Amino acid sequence: MMSGALQGRSRMCGAVSGGQCGGMNQNFQGKRFRRSNDSRMLTGVCGGIADYLGIDATVVRLVFVVLTLLGFSGVFVYILAWLIMPAEGEQYSLLEEIVRSFQGKPGQS
Repeated sequence: MMSGALQGRSRMCGAVSGGQCGGMNQNFQGKRFRRSNDSRMLTGVCGGIADYLGIDATVVRLVFVVLTLLGFSGVFVYILAWLIMPAEGEQYSLLEEIVRSFQGKPGQS
């Protein structure tokens, strides 16, 4: 049984979006951040972010360059993303693989 607020939201979403609620969330449903194998220049981070957002990888690369030049540590963010974003076709990120090896758990075979 739904509460009154939840029922109201459900009706509102149905009236506004033809019965589908979520709007922008539906565009990203099923997508995951992955380093790209196709749009790769260094490690595929910018290509993966661009694939996720549906934009050109050059735009993401320019954002990283601008952040680096403005002192917002674009290089640090890039390295962090490289560590936590798994590559396409891989289950674990590089950081997860490192942690799993320290824990003695088997890695990806």
